[in-house]
Amino acid sequence: MHGNPRGSETPNLVSVRKIWDAAPHSAFTDLIRHRGSWFCAFREGERHALCVGTIRILESADLVVWTSAAAIAEDGVDLRDPHFCARPDGKLELVMGGTYFSDGAYTGRRPRISLSSDGRSWTAPRPILAEGDWLWRVSRRETDGRAYGISYRLPRRNFWTVHLMESADGADWEETAKLDVLGKPNEATIRFRPDGSAVALVRRESGAAKAWIGTAAPPYREWRWTAAAHYVGGPNFLVAPDGALWAAGRFVRRGKASTALARMTETEIEPVLFLPSGGDCSYPGMALEGERLALSYYSSHEGKSMVYLAEISLAEGSGR
Repeated sequence: MHGNPRGSETPNLVSVRKIWDAAPHSAFTDLIRHRGSWFCAFREGERHALCVGTIRILESADLVVWTSAAAIAEDGVDLRDPHFCARPDGKLELVMGGTYFSDGAYTGRRPRISLSSDGRSWTAPRPILAEGDWLWRVSRRETDGRAYGISYRLPRRNFWTVHLMESADGADWEETAKLDVLGKPNEATIRFRPDGSAVALVRRESGAAKAWIGTAAPPYREWRWTAAAHYVGGPNFLVAPDGALWAAGRFVRRGKASTALARMTETEIEPVLFLPSGGDCSYPGMALEGERLALSYYSSHEGKSMVYLAEISLAEGSGR
């Protein structure tokens, strides 16, 4: 699918509800369905940054009633941006950032990984990759279960780079390609089409700060990049069974931040449904069952930052 991302169906917001508000600041969500249960992961802390962050895992049978299933912590470390990935062995893995801070400034960072068989009992966070990496989200290729993710680095002041990383087991990683994305690239999601080709959505922070969309065929060393028309913070997207790409993240509308669902192609992204949100917000998790999309996100539009769950119908003719 190329070109303009307009489609015939209009997504319909079926419901949205707050599912967690226990911490002073809850943010940076992800969502997955595993062995008949829904799991939502996010960071809890005293504030947005520069404090110890704990990863909270919620569980639900119906997307309505949620209970705490686990908390993952590491002494003195700000654990943040947790992202699920299902492994070929049936386990869940959670990749997250681990940052260190002192006297009001960050002093270092390195990604972590935790594993679970049931979503409730998790291994202690284990460092992966190298100091200075931030492996933001991991996806697995269905054909062979290999894990891929894009790590962003800050090799020098005001100069950021992104790198495609590859792993057989999720623990030991090697660099496949340095990605030619300009403009302070950072958070990025990579997904795979059934034919094995890859699509990536990358947040950018300088210049026009519009997101870049990239495509590549195996072995993913040569990429074609296109600048989209919108900035996207906390970018996430999925490939639907019909091949359509649905994305979500933080968009700016009339000068204000909002969390939105967007249609996406290999060259463009266009928000089509803005969710109740504002201020400090976004970082969605997405999971699709049939034509029903479950989308977790956080927002501060009702006061402090809290976690929400939206159910969206993608069925043709569902629009109002």
